Amino acid sequence: MAMADPSRAQMTDGLGRRISYLRISVTDRCDLRCRYCMAEKMQFLPKNQVLTLEEIALLADLFVARGINKIRLTGGEPLVRRDIGDLVRRIGRHLGSGLDELTLTTNGTQLADHADMLADAGVRRINVSLDSRDPARFAHVTRGGDIAAVFAGLKAAQSAGLAIKINMVALKGINDDEILQMLRWCDAEGLDLTLIETMPLGETGEDRTDHYLPLSQVADDIRARHALTPLPDRTGGPARYHAVAGMTARLGLITPLTNNFCADCNRIRMTCEGKIFMCLGHEDHVDFKTALREGGLAAVEPLIDRALRLKPAHHNFRIGAGETAPATRRHMSVTGG
Repeated sequence: MAMADPSRAQMTDGLGRRISYLRISVTDRCDLRCRYCMAEKMQFLPKNQVLTLEEIALLADLFVARGINKIRLTGGEPLVRRDIGDLVRRIGRHLGSGLDELTLTTNGTQLADHADMLADAGVRRINVSLDSRDPARFAHVTRGGDIAAVFAGLKAAQSAGLAIKINMVALKGINDDEILQMLRWCDAEGLDLTLIETMPLGETGEDRTDHYLPLSQVADDIRARHALTPLPDRTGGPARYHAVAGMTARLGLITPLTNNFCADCNRIRMTCEGKIFMCLGHEDHVDFKTALREGGLAAVEPLIDRALRLKPAHHNFRIGAGETAPATRRHMSVTGG
């Protein structure tokens, strides 16, 4: 395992932003086909192009040694990766020794079988993507998903002691009439809720403009019934949190389109191919997999500094009339959100 060098204890990009948060996509595969995220018929990567779990663990070791103190495992759906528990436990060994937090974003369908493992490995909170509580609507958004599996996963995660935040993509004409209901349900269940604006990533076979819903409008609708008070709380990601009058649930807003949050970005993303993307909305990347397989970790380490220099000032997300092409060819499931 790479050992931390105090002289390199922090990573800083070319704009002076401290980079402390790594999101690792462990697979591009998913058992759902959410309409805003993936095409109905996806072509997934062949196995030999995907990092092994050992390779992911080695790269995680290196990043922790370089100053990353938070890691989030994502996908696709991370819990469909075979032997995912081995990776979670391996990375979890860094907790308290350079790593402050290990978290996971999941669609919840496999959570019932993995919640205890996650808690035992040191995971304390997770994000669960859930865009509707209505079974028929959930099946429509996910192209066939069974919401009962998600509810079972949530119950198992709560029993395991995991704190849960629901991630809900706000979709005009699809779930906009359900947002306040979702917030009230989260409050009753002891969960937090984060709302997310749809992002123009990858061709999905549908026009995102038709369903784009500005969260400024959603927040105004909620304020008409519950006062919102901005909170200083931060969890390392882009969400801005609010207290909701009459509720214990926090409301998070992720607004890449209506309120750009890039100025204090602290994140980098590694795909399951070992590509480091410094920004979700740009194609520029550095290939760690080739370097690792040809020269080991010694060949990878100089590439970290190259990647830091590539991090742009902001993304280029745009949506609306005249914006027909996605910001990137990559689907959200490839980069891991």
